[in-house]
Amino acid sequence: MEVDLPVKIKYMRILLIALAVGFFSTAAAQTDFKYKNPQLSAEERVADLLQHMTIQEKAGQLLSPFGWEMWVKVNGEVAPSEKFKGLVAEHHIGMLWGTYRADPWTEKTLETGLNPALAAETGNAIQKYVMEHTRLGIPIFLAEEAPHGHMAIGTTVFPTGIGLASTWSPQLIEEMGAVVAKEVSLQGGHIAYGPVLDLVRDPRWSRVEETYGEDPVLSGAMGAALVRGMGAGDLDREYSVISTLKHFLAYGSPEGGRNGGPAMVGTRDLHTNFLHPFREAVQAGALSVMTAYNSIDGIPCTSNDYLLTEVLRNQWGFDGFVVSDLFSIEGLRSNHYVAETIREASEMAIKAGVDVDLGGNAFRQLVDAVEAGSLDIAVLDTAVSRVLRLKFEMGLFENPYVEADKAQREVRTPEHIQLALKAAQSSIVLLENKNNLLPLNPKKMKKVAVIGPNAHNRYNMLGDYTAPQEASNIVTVLEGVQTKLGAKNVDYVRGCAIRDTSWNEIARAVEVAKKADVAIVVVGGSSARDFETSYMETGAAVTREDYVSDMDAGEGFDRATLELLGFQMKLLKAVEATGTPVVVVYIQGRPMDMNWAAQHAEALLTAWYPGQQGGQAIADVLFGDYNPAGRLPVTVVRSAGQLPLYYNRLAPVGHAYVDMPLTPLYSFGYGKSYTQFEYGDLTVNEVGSLRYEVSFDLKNVGSVDGEEVAQLYMRKQFASSVQPLKQLKHFERVFLKKGEVKRVTFTVSHEDLFIVDAQMRRVIEPGKFKLMIGASSDAIKLEAEIEVVK
Repeated sequence: MEVDLPVKIKYMRILLIALAVGFFSTAAAQTDFKYKNPQLSAEERVADLLQHMTIQEKAGQLLSPFGWEMWVKVNGEVAPSEKFKGLVAEHHIGMLWGTYRADPWTEKTLETGLNPALAAETGNAIQKYVMEHTRLGIPIFLAEEAPHGHMAIGTTVFPTGIGLASTWSPQLIEEMGAVVAKEVSLQGGHIAYGPVLDLVRDPRWSRVEETYGEDPVLSGAMGAALVRGMGAGDLDREYSVISTLKHFLAYGSPEGGRNGGPAMVGTRDLHTNFLHPFREAVQAGALSVMTAYNSIDGIPCTSNDYLLTEVLRNQWGFDGFVVSDLFSIEGLRSNHYVAETIREASEMAIKAGVDVDLGGNAFRQLVDAVEAGSLDIAVLDTAVSRVLRLKFEMGLFENPYVEADKAQREVRTPEHIQLALKAAQSSIVLLENKNNLLPLNPKKMKKVAVIGPNAHNRYNMLGDYTAPQEASNIVTVLEGVQTKLGAKNVDYVRGCAIRDTSWNEIARAVEVAKKADVAIVVVGGSSARDFETSYMETGAAVTREDYVSDMDAGEGFDRATLELLGFQMKLLKAVEATGTPVVVVYIQGRPMDMNWAAQHAEALLTAWYPGQQGGQAIADVLFGDYNPAGRLPVTVVRSAGQLPLYYNRLAPVGHAYVDMPLTPLYSFGYGKSYTQFEYGDLTVNEVGSLRYEVSFDLKNVGSVDGEEVAQLYMRKQFASSVQPLKQLKHFERVFLKKGEVKRVTFTVSHEDLFIVDAQMRRVIEPGKFKLMIGASSDAIKLEAEIEVVK
């Protein structure tokens, strides 16, 4: 039937009016929807909400675009950006990433970024917009980077992961986690990205600093502690946030140490080692897991349904959501070449078990996939349900806003800063102390030389994933030493840069060292991003031939060697040649080559990236106000040619190279103190089925109070599959006054006895287990044996 044009227009107007009336009637009746009723269970509310959502709205809940693009700041006032409004209208986005993030990649500075109060106001403005300008009023999740403090302006900066692991103190990490969660939550954040649980077997990799080292038990204990501190999955708890575990799986052991490279790891190794930290953190309450960029045995982690569904959900019972790493869904096409189109990549990812698209572009294709029939709507509903359930459990529908004044008052408080100092002190590892040069006596020091590219560089103290800082927030090594001696008794010369050979003050450094009682030389590396560095779309840094920054580590800055770069070695040798006693401090993001310093320096320490209070912590250790007790969470090799070299490698022992020993320079678990400890009187008692109490005396036999990290290793003597030479099972950081003795007890349970057998089963096989107790993996003091019978 033909209809005149005016009549058509009339019909269209009537239709538009009807649609408008329907929309506003629906909006007005929202309070009658069951999902708006807080008395119902989260599951009931999710089921009801899903019934009201379009396919487009469902897909939108799985998108997580860049949060820093979603607000504007004009004359100190913040408001949602036009880009945000457009994404809400077109794509119904349900999550943002890095809303408060500030760094050179985001181009947010101290001036253009957000302080805690403005951050809270920004979060409120974003929530208000989605609650009031969308059909269903679904609040938005704000996810923030928080591996060693919230990556936002004005927050507390703790040591990076490798330093935190060096504390060997889960209790301290749990305290830190509570602080980080509170600072994220106060500003309106809901999800904290961290901990990073990748096991490191190649220190050339650029992201060693973020991890807890090479060992599954230590990494699992630290990761679980951080998750507990952040709320343990109890979203009713005040300041609780959702912890996102990174990166699932084997991302920290890429081929050649190249970031994102394939991980050549066997299935048994995955189950024995790489999965363990994640399982511990999931059991501790983690509700989010991030996929990794790499592939394992040819299968990209972002489309690995065995890991994401069979292991994570079916075997472990994980009931949170899985988020891709940034643009890793697109990477199925552009990096791994397992999908020809973005839509195909999106279908592969969501079918494998990925629920959220970090970057927020790929999963837009899910609408077309459902409409074309290549993706079952039930798969989409499952992913959406996982996100919505946590929004309901967190109470966001009822309480989406935070108090800006409270954020301003309670972020980076004096108590938080004091905890950052404690963490930094606890993380410092004393590697050498010849003739007991340390601790230095300030009364005997007329003049101290502080030298080196990391002696007075604030950003080099902090590590990657750190926001811009006001100068007054950071204590450098120079400033820390000056608190002990006064500025007039300390001479400072930079000497050289980390990498740039156009800066050369070595001659000045030599003159200063000659006049000093001791020279403290601070070298190493840097992960400090600057506005001259180039970045990939994933945020990873890119090296440039026309610009030489200090940056030698941090995401994207992999190394082929482990030696000091630039003129740093020339500087060390020149200062040592003066005859002045030399203390070398490495501030570094990976365990670098420290052979020369180990041989020639009177004292040697690694402080990793110690955070905002790092300079004070280092000075406290150097001058004896804090007795160091940090222990290495990773093996320090003699040469990159030994890689991979890690303490819990499989049998056999192996033999030496023609040109160097097989043994590392420093072993896993190693670290010195200003006092000495003695182990004795070992007893082993069976106290239940597959349960043993292992007890021993630990005595401080030195002249000062101190802490020892007692470590229990085990080895299955004979098994159906090849076992590691030794494996850490338990540890405890113990404080002892001088002359004090404490009885230390570890409980060995069935969990410590499992192996993965020849049929890939997790079993306890009968036989003998060797128990080894000591101060490090290569300093075993006591041994015993237990036998498991059928």
